[in-house]
Amino acid sequence: MTACVTENAAMPDTRQHSAALTIAADGSYAARLARHESTGSWFPERWTLAGPEPYAVPLPGQQPEEADAGLLPLTDGRVLIRRRAAGRFALSLLYPTGPGTGELPLGAVEAAELTLLPAAPCGSRAYALAPGEHSTVLWLVHDGRQSTVPGRARSVPDCAAEIEGRCTGGVWLDRTGRLLALDQEVAGRTKTVVVDLERGGEVSPLLQITGESNDRLLLADPDSGLLVLRSDAAGHDRLGWGVLGSALPVRFPECLRLPDAALQPFAVQSGQALAPESSAVAFRIDAAGGTWLGVWRPAERRLRQLPPPRGWLAGTGLWTPDGELRLPFETPAVPCGVARLPATATGAQTRDAAPVVLSADAGRHVGVPGAPCSSGDLTPTAFPVRTARWVRVPSAPPPMYVHTQPPPLTVSTPSTPAESMDREPYGTSAHPSPCRPVPLQQAPLQQARLHQAPLQQPSPVAREAR
Repeated sequence: MTACVTENAAMPDTRQHSAALTIAADGSYAARLARHESTGSWFPERWTLAGPEPYAVPLPGQQPEEADAGLLPLTDGRVLIRRRAAGRFALSLLYPTGPGTGELPLGAVEAAELTLLPAAPCGSRAYALAPGEHSTVLWLVHDGRQSTVPGRARSVPDCAAEIEGRCTGGVWLDRTGRLLALDQEVAGRTKTVVVDLERGGEVSPLLQITGESNDRLLLADPDSGLLVLRSDAAGHDRLGWGVLGSALPVRFPECLRLPDAALQPFAVQSGQALAPESSAVAFRIDAAGGTWLGVWRPAERRLRQLPPPRGWLAGTGLWTPDGELRLPFETPAVPCGVARLPATATGAQTRDAAPVVLSADAGRHVGVPGAPCSSGDLTPTAFPVRTARWVRVPSAPPPMYVHTQPPPLTVSTPSTPAESMDREPYGTSAHPSPCRPVPLQQAPLQQARLHQAPLQQPSPVAREAR
């Protein structure tokens, strides 16, 4: 799944990409559209990731699926599928039933466009976005409850909220599935807002760097409060990070700017409670030379560039709380496999490690404790691979994969001198005075409403963003 890169590849790609593999909220299952080798037709396939070894189960229906069908695996092992049919979208739950596939219809949504959102953190509820001409409808397409009538869904799709403008994205901010962050486009400007699903879909602002900037939330970790975002407040798109509940401004690390390459975060290390600086983030890196892997921690202030395993389903993966990064892959010899990168290869913090905390008044040049790692730590020569099996075709344990042409490891641009590994450049011209995200303690988890917690306005004197 390598992106088509043009001469303007240095500009981030903000389009919505269909994931090669969608992983359930708890990492137990995954789903994708697979293709028959003989007929070339598409069919859903469920991967089981929880257990000693991964395996895949085909879920073919009565007829081949379209290439744009949407899949969302749930934590109970069923897979929600969205099919386009005559001006509307039909929704069903698929599950294996011995040699065949069981299907439970959930109803249909009449819309020109319907996008499935990541499953709620509970793993059983599912939502979808249907943008219209002036507003976007947030649909609850599955409530996770069982029906008392066999063979019939408990409820049909229900309108959970209607939001002004065109909404995209979809990031959960808590573990209960109450607060959903969406990127809202109104009058040509995009800002991130929060939809409170327990207050009837109440909408409140979340992210606004400047009044004229386009600010999008890409990733969030409810445990640590780490936010990964994209903004053009500096005059061009930059990747930045902030913390829910922090008074510090949004920061735009220079190490997340690569020449002629686009970065897209796809997984964040969970379980790092109150330690956002220690949370590791995995990036998909697309450039003219191909697609590879990036790993970054705010406290480390550098981007580790790593060769991906052969057959990696690019842009998919998950972290364990102990810092192990797991990347699903597919090869002719291993149709269903998971490559594992230990914390020693990615630089991620283990659960028992002491978190690295950045001081709020550390000044302009904050050093990382300890000496920087040598370049030999950046590129492991092989990936430990789990033994894989497939329910249809038995497979032997795959050989260790060695990347023969590793991607370039330089993180500085040709037009600027190479930066030190333990510091970032600072400058008021490249970093406009940002507003902080709305702190989580001011969100509607307490009695105060989100819209009663105004965003901090930019200071008349431009501040320097670390």
